[in-house]
Formats: sequence, structure tokens, C-alpha cells
Amino acid sequence: MYRSYHIYYCALLMLALALLPGCRKTQPGGVPLVPVDININVNNPAYADLAVPGGWLYLTGGSMGIIVYRRTNTEFAAMDRHCPYQPNELCRVFVDDSEVIARDSLCCGSAFLITDGSVTQGPAALNLQRYNTSFNGTVLRIYN
Repeated sequence: MYRSYHIYYCALLMLALALLPGCRKTQPGGVPLVPVDININVNNPAYADLAVPGGWLYLTGGSMGIIVYRRTNTEFAAMDRHCPYQPNELCRVFVDDSEVIARDSLCCGSAFLITDGSVTQGPAALNLQRYNTSFNGTVLRIYN
């Protein structure tokens, strides 16, 4: 009787150990999970580029920096600048002259819309990592 319980518990332990790697948290988008909780007053002159819809700017934070884009008077999008294609290469996207596309031609060879982080040119198959935003009319909070 003892032997059958012992075999049962050993089998259960091996199954649990085999499934354990599946419990690790991964960041959707392939970039490292970095805590983000940033508050900015959009009326501050330092953030003047966010004063009107269509404006954008870079912020320090996230894995490789953050692009913040003002979609409407009350809605913002915030994306990590870390290219999700081969994230171990540490490629960073930059907003190009169109001011609508963020790209990295030399490292990850991909391009993304700054309005939502979606891929416009591969080889990246994943969008830029998005962060949550909330806006109370003055303060924009960017968080995960």
C-alpha cells in the first residue's frame, strides 16, 4: 500500500515539475516585464507636444523608453520603444519624419504605428508592447 502511494506522489511531483515552466510570466510582445507607473501633468510645458491630438513624445521608462501619443482630447496611447522582434538584441524604435511610424531600420528592421503600436513592416510579427493609460483632464497616468 505504501509503495503505491509513493509511486503516485512521485508521478504527481514529476508532472508538476514538468508543467512548472509553463507558469512563468511572459510579456505579451516579447519584451521584458518592467514595472511602469508614471504620472505626468500634460499642462506642464515640458509635455507641450501632448497638448493637442496627434502630438507625441518620448518618456524615460519601460524597457527601452516609452512613446506617448495623444489620440483624442481624452485618449492616449503609450508603447514601449523596445522592438519585439528578437528582443534580446535590445533594438529601440524611433519615430520617423512621418511622425506616425516608429521604426528601427538597422537593428530589428521593423516599423510600427505610433497610434496603437501595430506592425506596419516586418519581420516583427508582434506589436509594440502597450501600456495602460488613464487621464483625468490634467494628469496622464501610464501603467501596467
